[in-house]
Amino acid sequence: AVANAASPLCSNNNPYASFGATLAWDEEQNLWSTPHDVTHMEADDDRVLYNMIVVRNQLDKDSEEWQKLNYDIYTLRQTRKEVRSRWKRILEDLGFQKEADSLLSVTKLSIISDSQNMGKARDILLKLSEETNIFPTSWELSERYLFVVDRLIALDAADEFFKMASMVYPKRPSRERADDSQKVRQH
Repeated sequence: AVANAASPLCSNNNPYASFGATLAWDEEQNLWSTPHDVTHMEADDDRVLYNMIVVRNQLDKDSEEWQKLNYDIYTLRQTRKEVRSRWKRILEDLGFQKEADSLLSVTKLSIISDSQNMGKARDILLKLSEETNIFPTSWELSERYLFVVDRLIALDAADEFFKMASMVYPKRPSRERADDSQKVRQH
C-alpha cells in the first residue's frame, strides 16, 4: 500500500490517487451527474463529491450516516444536472439546438481553444455567477463551464449567451428564488 501511495497513477489519469482511494475507478464512480455520463471530466470541483462517495462506501448501508451521505450525493448530482439543463436551454434558445450537447461536452481531452481567451472566459463565468441565477447560490464556479464559455467566445456567442441568461435566469432576492423553477417550467 505504501508503494502505491508513493507512485502516482499517471497511466490512469486518476487525479484522486492522492486521496487514498482503494475503490475501482469505473463508470459507476462517475462524479459529474450520473453514472455513464460520457461528458465527465475529472476536475477539482469533483473532490467534495468524490470524498463523500468514498466515506459513504465505507459505511453500513443501514446506518443513518450512510442514508444522509447518499442523499447529499444525490442532491449534488441533481443540482449539477439542473445547471447543465439551464445552460442547454439557453444554448437552444440561441439557435444551437443541434450543437448544445457537444458544446456542453467536456472530457479529459478537452482543451481551451485559445489561451488568450482564458481571462475573458473567467470574467464571463464570474459575471454569469454574480449577475444571473444560472447557477444556484451555493454553486462554486466549475472548471467545466470555463471550457463551454471558451467555445462560446470562439463562436462569438458569449455576449449573447450572457444577455439571454440575464433574461431567462435573472438575479432575484433569495426569498423569490424558490418560485423560479416553477415559473420557468410553466412557460
